Amino acid sequence: MATKKLDPLIEAPLTTEAVAVSGRRMSDSRPEGWINKIRYNLQFVRGRGAFEIGIVFVAIIVVFSIISAVNPKGFPFLKAENLSGVLTQSVPMLAILSIAVGILMVAGEFDLSLGFAITFNAIVFVRFTDMFGVWVGVIGGILSGVFIALVNAVIVVYTRIPSFIATLGMGFFWGGASIFINGTNAALLNPELTKDGNPFEFIFAHDFGTFRSQVVWLLILTVIAWFFLHRHKLGNHIFAVGGNSAAARAISINPNRVKLLAWTVYGLLSGFASVLFVARIPSVQPGGNATADFTLFAVAAAVVGGTSLLGGRGSVIGMVVGAALIEVIKNGLILAKAPGFYLQLFVGVTIVIAAIFNRFMEGKAS
Repeated sequence: MATKKLDPLIEAPLTTEAVAVSGRRMSDSRPEGWINKIRYNLQFVRGRGAFEIGIVFVAIIVVFSIISAVNPKGFPFLKAENLSGVLTQSVPMLAILSIAVGILMVAGEFDLSLGFAITFNAIVFVRFTDMFGVWVGVIGGILSGVFIALVNAVIVVYTRIPSFIATLGMGFFWGGASIFINGTNAALLNPELTKDGNPFEFIFAHDFGTFRSQVVWLLILTVIAWFFLHRHKLGNHIFAVGGNSAAARAISINPNRVKLLAWTVYGLLSGFASVLFVARIPSVQPGGNATADFTLFAVAAAVVGGTSLLGGRGSVIGMVVGAALIEVIKNGLILAKAPGFYLQLFVGVTIVIAAIFNRFMEGKAS
C-alpha cells in the first residue's frame, strides 16, 4: 500500500498579518499628531492617580479662587503674600518628602521615623555648620539622611521585620539621639547665613518676589525623580520588586539590592529636605515633636497622589500634586479660621478615602 508523503509542517515563511504584527516594534505603534499624543498620554496616566487627583486639585483651586474673589477680606486666598507662602514655601517641602516616601512605598516599604529623622538630620546640619562651615554642614545633613535610611533598611531587609514596626521603633530612637547630641535646647542656625545676599540664603531660601528658591529645587528634584522612577531601568526594578518580589527575583532582579537602593534615594531626599527645613525656619527643637506631622502628611500626600499602599504603583507627578492639594486645603482651613482639629480630621479622612479610591482605580490602569 503506497504511503502518502506528508508535506513539511513549514516549507517557507508565511507572510501573514499575524507574523507582520509580531515583528513590529513598540515604537511603531506610537500615535502621530499632537492631539493623538495628548490622548495617549492621558490614557497612560489614567488610573494611576496623577490624572484624577490633578482634576480634583484644579477644582479646589477654582473654588477657593471664586470664594476669595467674592470675599477677599474674609478669605484672602488670592493675595500675593498668601500664594507665595503656600505655593513657594509649604508645598516644596512636603512635595519633596512625598516623593521620598512615595518611592519607598512603590518599593513596598514604609518609614514611620521620617519626622524624627528630619529633626536629627537638621541638628547634624546645624552642628556641622558651626564646626566646619555651612557647605560641609549641608553635606553632613544630607549624608545623615542616607545614614538613617540605610540603618533602617538593613534592619528591615535583612531581619524581615515589617518596616511599619521597625521604623516606628527606630523613630523614637532617632528622636532620643537628637536630644543626646544637642541636649534639650533648640539648635540655632547662624543668623548671618539667612540674611539677604548670603550664598546659602540665595540658594536655599531666597525670595525672588513671586517665588522662592525652594520651588526651583522642587522642580529640579521632580524632574530627576521622574526620569529615575519612570524612565530608568532601576526605577522599573523598584516597581517590579514592590509589585511582586518573587516574580522580580525570577527574572534575575535582586529584591534586597533594589530595596536598599530605594531606601538610599529616600535618605538623600529626606536629608536634603531637612536642610531646606532649617533654611526656612533657622531653628530646630530636639526630640522630633516639631516635625512629627511630616510623617503623616508625606504619607497622605503620596497616597492621595495615587501611590499604592501595597507597593508597585505610583507616579512622581501624583506625589507632587497630592502634596500641593493637601497644603492648599490646609491653607483654606486656616484662612476660614477652622478649629485646629479640623486639620487632623481632614488628613485622616483623606488617607482613608484616597486608599479606597486608589484600590478602585488599580483595575483601570492601562
